[in-house]
Amino acid sequence: MLITRIIIISLLLFNSLSDNSKNKKQFISPLKIPLSLSANFGELRADHFHSGLDIKTQGTTGKEVFATASGYVYAITVSPGGFGRALYIRHPSGYSTVYGHLEKFNDFIEEYVKSVQYEKKSFLVTIYPTSDKFPVKQGEIIAFSGNSGSSGGPHLHYEIRKSEGEIPVNPLLFDFGTADNIKPVIEKLVIYPVNRNTRINGQNRKKWITVAGGNGKYSLPTDTEVNISGLAGFGIKSYDLIDEGTNRCSVYSIELSIDSTTVFSYVMDAFSFGESRYINSHIDYEAYQRDHIYIERTFVLPNDKLSVYKTLINRGLFKFNDNRTHKAEIIVTDIHGNKSSLFFKVRSQTMKPEDTINPMAENLKLMPFNKSNSFETENLKIHIPGGALYDTLYFSYKKSARGKGMLSELHSIHDQYTPLHLPYSLSVKPDTIPEGRKSKMLLVRLDDDRKKNAVNSSWSNGYLTAEVRSFGNYYAAIDTIPPEISANGLAQGAVLTGRKELSVKISDDLSGINYYEPTIDGKWALFEYDQKNNVLIYRFDPKRISQGTRHSLALKVADNRNNISYFNCSFTW
Repeated sequence: MLITRIIIISLLLFNSLSDNSKNKKQFISPLKIPLSLSANFGELRADHFHSGLDIKTQGTTGKEVFATASGYVYAITVSPGGFGRALYIRHPSGYSTVYGHLEKFNDFIEEYVKSVQYEKKSFLVTIYPTSDKFPVKQGEIIAFSGNSGSSGGPHLHYEIRKSEGEIPVNPLLFDFGTADNIKPVIEKLVIYPVNRNTRINGQNRKKWITVAGGNGKYSLPTDTEVNISGLAGFGIKSYDLIDEGTNRCSVYSIELSIDSTTVFSYVMDAFSFGESRYINSHIDYEAYQRDHIYIERTFVLPNDKLSVYKTLINRGLFKFNDNRTHKAEIIVTDIHGNKSSLFFKVRSQTMKPEDTINPMAENLKLMPFNKSNSFETENLKIHIPGGALYDTLYFSYKKSARGKGMLSELHSIHDQYTPLHLPYSLSVKPDTIPEGRKSKMLLVRLDDDRKKNAVNSSWSNGYLTAEVRSFGNYYAAIDTIPPEISANGLAQGAVLTGRKELSVKISDDLSGINYYEPTIDGKWALFEYDQKNNVLIYRFDPKRISQGTRHSLALKVADNRNNISYFNCSFTW
């Protein structure tokens, strides 16, 4: 059933791209500078695949951004996170393009967006203009590049989507000025025991091998032997370099063959946003969580429904049990056709009866991936819906005594190295509820480095309950500390004549910023929220405040437990 669904989705996406070859030059470059990529389509990210290209802007903001084809603006978003300031353009060809992390829009769009923000009294807006509001021509300036939202540095995020279904497609399927003559690099081979009875060189644990070679030809070091008994899978660490660039990008395709038969293939042409989180089953999630290393599997977990898999025989797994030597090859390519191969041999060994393990003897709870699962103990309830797990789980749990700042025991729910596709319900009963402070309580996730992450929680039948998407360590806590507002150098009575902007820093130590309400002279004022730097920025607007006069600034900031701070200041501008 899984394979059938993957084939159907793959065919639909393939058909949606089948007209690419008709006009590969229908899009021009969005920038009039030499194209250099810091990230490509399908690049591996936390909880998602990258849905476009990140184009470098020579380390600066303010580069002119051009419409890559004619059409009309159908959506505009402004957000403190994500794409920040972004434009969405629909084209007659059936494609749409997206331009993200912008510094500002062109004058017409910028003024329109600002009017909507003042009308709604919100910096964060999503706008859907009518098709005749902002028609654009190919090559027209639509915006200027920036570093807004969750951007880690100045660049333009650029996407091409199939308009029907908003399906991101690989922009490099089109020709608008990129080149690449460098073969992908393969660094590591990882071999996985699929169950507790598999043996890899006599041990039931994954084996890491740093491969040898280069320039497209890779092999295992000469002194390396691989002996496997039982069902096993493989994974690789690889990357691609692009001409004139130093950033490590993701490979375009991966293929595994055993004894000259392809058992797994993966091609990153397109994917839907609804399936992007399946990246957590495609990669070795534990390797990413522990060491921030991306290992891509060449086999598929039972509940991995990614449409990018093109060939699957037995989910890419192979049973080694015939005392023969098998020849394996993993081929990776980039979208420009540069190819690298890793050749290796595996000696298959018959499994010994004494190697068989009964996991239930370890007092673990069996949780099938295709069913809903529950676990309950004193002061803790968990419900995991069907489809949340990528594979059948042998669930573990333990608890520890309260630590400093905790209002419950510390509940260790399985481990943080096992990914989840859907959220599960977590309910924790506190040991203590401070009088009159119940509304200030919440659940907190404690990372291995002791970093605290607040969880959006609510009360239900005496339990703090939340929908969470990670296993790990959780406890009940309380947040009574209001956000911190820093004047950021803005003194009472400051003279700001000639200045273009003023800024105030805001931060919160636990539950996080919920909202802020700024006014100047008693009227709502547009303060942009630079979330990554915890700064509110007001750009002086002579259309809304008078120059050469004294003004009063009032700011209210609340966190997610309704702790509130206030800031008041007068200034002359």
